[in-house]
Amino acid sequence: MNVTVYPGSLHGGVTAPPSKSHVHRLLIAAALCENETGIACPGENEDIAATVRCLKALHAEITRAGDLYRVCRKAPLFHLSAGDALDCGESGSTLRFLLPLCAALTDSALLTGRGRLPSRPNGPLLEVLRTHGAKIDGDFLPLTVNGGLQPGDFSLPGNISSQYFTGLLFVLPMLNDDSTLMYTSPLESMPYVDLTLSVLRQFGIRIEDTENGWRIPGNQRYTSPGIVEAEGDWSAAAFWLGANCLGNAVTVEGLTRSSCQGDKAIEKLLSRVGGEIDVTDTPDLMPILSAVAAALPGKTTRVTGAARLRLKESDRIAAMARTIRALGGNAEELPDGLVIFGAKLQGGTVYGMNDHRVVMSAAVAATACENPVTILGAEAVSKSYPHFWRDFEALGGHIHG
Repeated sequence: MNVTVYPGSLHGGVTAPPSKSHVHRLLIAAALCENETGIACPGENEDIAATVRCLKALHAEITRAGDLYRVCRKAPLFHLSAGDALDCGESGSTLRFLLPLCAALTDSALLTGRGRLPSRPNGPLLEVLRTHGAKIDGDFLPLTVNGGLQPGDFSLPGNISSQYFTGLLFVLPMLNDDSTLMYTSPLESMPYVDLTLSVLRQFGIRIEDTENGWRIPGNQRYTSPGIVEAEGDWSAAAFWLGANCLGNAVTVEGLTRSSCQGDKAIEKLLSRVGGEIDVTDTPDLMPILSAVAAALPGKTTRVTGAARLRLKESDRIAAMARTIRALGGNAEELPDGLVIFGAKLQGGTVYGMNDHRVVMSAAVAATACENPVTILGAEAVSKSYPHFWRDFEALGGHIHG
């Protein structure tokens, strides 16, 4: 699907879609309970669907009526054999959160994926799982997991993926003895781990902080809190808040100010456009920050701390540099980010790179261009924000396609 966006201002209000980061975690925690949990989630996307699909393969019963997921177990947790392959789609979170669970709870599970996910590395996570007894065949998807994970002392570099830590934090409390989990270098994207810890507490799991990690008591069981509510997504709201920096006037409802979501830092980081912005803890904000910076003439912005984005749905650093240049702007790649030289953008044709964040960033930049912008592969928004184009039009955006 290709969409042409015409220049012009956006005005009005939108409701943030549910945070997929939060919903992934709620669904997994609920599936580990032996009594039913309701999750109020007014919306779905491809990544959430991947987690639901995989949990069903692990014998969780998940139904949806209106905006409410109901989650309960159909079989005992330990020594499951997955009836179907766990198709993670293109969701790195789904894969990395469920891989440790499969290593502890299944006799046999096959994990698969699509797009760039089969080529994305998981070496450090696989290594630490194997070191602690897990039987895993393969180093890239598809992976066959045959259980065996034992408690103990786990350690991982902190500068690779916070998702590795989240996956381990879900499963270590369920093992038959205590464990520790340490980061051997500063932990990047710590807010995502904080979000995990908040969900674990909500489901009755105790995790003890240590100087460089956590002590995790074993033999714990997840307890349903009843009905819980998914938070609105600060990552999605970031696009509308970024648009406001370009002369638009959009209000976003449904956000939780006290949320642990790291991307609620967007407001603070937008105020730094025209200077230095470090996105080490919030790398997913790099695309929209770069798009905004590119459309503000006379401002030079340096965005760093985003090296991990080269291994996302696209190489987001290269993709955003290419997008900015395609619109008539100027950006230089760094190993871990971009230097963006703000200018009046002209418009043009952008390849969406099958990356939802690149597509939405290009749409925001298009509102400030001299001429229309055609975005190839605009359907990529379905990964996180399926109703993005509907909301864009409701705000007065002019599109064709």
